[in-house]
Amino acid sequence: AMIPDTLAPCHLVAAGGVAAQVLSKHSVMKRPTEIAPLGILGDIHGKAINLTNFALKKFDTNGQHPITVVVTGTTMNAGKTTTAANLIKGLSSSGLKVGSAKITGTGAGGDVWFMKDAGAEPALDFVDAGFPSTYRIEFEQVEEILGILTSHLSKAGVDAIVLEVADGLYQEETAKLLSSQVFKDSIDAMLFTARDAMGGKAGLEWLRKYNIPVFALSGALTSSLLAMREAQEVVDIQVLDSDDLKNPEIADRLSNWLENQSSTQSPRLQVVK
Repeated sequence: AMIPDTLAPCHLVAAGGVAAQVLSKHSVMKRPTEIAPLGILGDIHGKAINLTNFALKKFDTNGQHPITVVVTGTTMNAGKTTTAANLIKGLSSSGLKVGSAKITGTGAGGDVWFMKDAGAEPALDFVDAGFPSTYRIEFEQVEEILGILTSHLSKAGVDAIVLEVADGLYQEETAKLLSSQVFKDSIDAMLFTARDAMGGKAGLEWLRKYNIPVFALSGALTSSLLAMREAQEVVDIQVLDSDDLKNPEIADRLSNWLENQSSTQSPRLQVVK
């Protein structure tokens, strides 16, 4: 989709109220709702109001952050949001205060509310950073969103942060973000999602090329016991289903994994107990 140059009729491209012109869509998607813009909302001075006017600002955290787990996947519908919500539920049930953020995507609301319902507080997304969508924005802005949201979660005093990155590994902004040093300095572990064993294995190999620490494999493939067994046979990390993630014991599993990954016992790795 693209933003039209005029206020001519266009489409509602996301449930969050994003107006644009649809250029293409998945074959299973229904036709977008057609809308007729009436004007541009302005302030008392007649100046156009922009979402950036209300954006959160980045806090200085001195390079420190709570234990941070990022959820990403092979593609859309790999089970990222459900996996993130299940992890939030498990960590929250263990007594931890968990915050969440969706770093990329298009504003719809559902994913953030899902994480909030699972126990995340606060639950943020790129809209809070002033962007209705991250599609085709500058890469530096994506890194800026990451910094803004994680700094606010840190400031909120959470014990753990769960992040979600939209789409799949080959999506341009996702690939750039995951391979950036800013991203790698911001996370401690990745929970990777896939729809099948082959996708899980290929994705794990891609992530390891960039030295991203992958804690476990999960996602849509775990809805099938056969798919889980196939995946476990071809990857050397644990494969966790929704029950595993929602169990309060996931906090200990994550803590033990983090300690095994760290050559020095950093104090912040002792938060999860």
